[in-house]
Amino acid sequence: DGAAELAYVLADGRSRLTHLYQSDPCRVLFPQPAAGDPPCAVLITTSGGLAGGDRLRVTLDLGPGAALTVAAQAAEKVYGSDGADTAIEVELKVGAGAWCEWLPQETILFDGARLRRHTRVALQPGGRLLACEMVVLGRIARGERFQAGLLHDAWQVRTGGRLVWADALRLDRDIAAVLASPAGFGDACALATAIYAGPDAAAMLPMARECLAGAASRAGVTLVNGLLLARCLGADPLAVRRDLTGLLGCLRHRAGGLPSKLPRVWYS
Repeated sequence: DGAAELAYVLADGRSRLTHLYQSDPCRVLFPQPAAGDPPCAVLITTSGGLAGGDRLRVTLDLGPGAALTVAAQAAEKVYGSDGADTAIEVELKVGAGAWCEWLPQETILFDGARLRRHTRVALQPGGRLLACEMVVLGRIARGERFQAGLLHDAWQVRTGGRLVWADALRLDRDIAAVLASPAGFGDACALATAIYAGPDAAAMLPMARECLAGAASRAGVTLVNGLLLARCLGADPLAVRRDLTGLLGCLRHRAGGLPSKLPRVWYS
């Protein structure tokens, strides 16, 4: 039953941490950011993975004009369960004129895992968010596929209190058939989603499509109520990850004026 809470404000021209709470197995580290990057907070799960019945809650409150990158130290593993669900709740509040990057690494679902995850975003007008999510369905190198269990992964994004995007992926019961179906995953075992929310999201669409034009995975980009949404789907998790990182790098450089390279933990 772990939690991590962060709050930042803009003070004296710098984004400063004003609130930190953490309870096992959640920990937050604050490495020195690379040149040109905003402050960085790195989330760690000290248990080495999540089991059935585990609960995590992560909240971020980013004040007006502040900037922050939140990443994860490594991929998150969700182990097989004897019936209880693993629950993850994420709440991101982004103030007016703030820049928030939510960049966790992939979640690996072991066969039999049961994961319920909800990510809720509240953006104030003028606030910008670059976020991603990647799921790997099984331990592919071991020849294991995610065939039994539960994945319920839901997002809600609000701008100025108005719901602009809601999405949920649910895999349950005959998961193998859904993954094999041409109308489902088409034998893909990795899925990545990237979103960019901000006043200039529509202007980023041509660049995002060009960035994914040569993707190794099946990929597409669109706009939903002014929010840029991209998805990559493939049978090779490493290829999906490369396509995702390439797109995120382009977006953070063009939209945020930041280096195109992601935080160092993505490459360690």
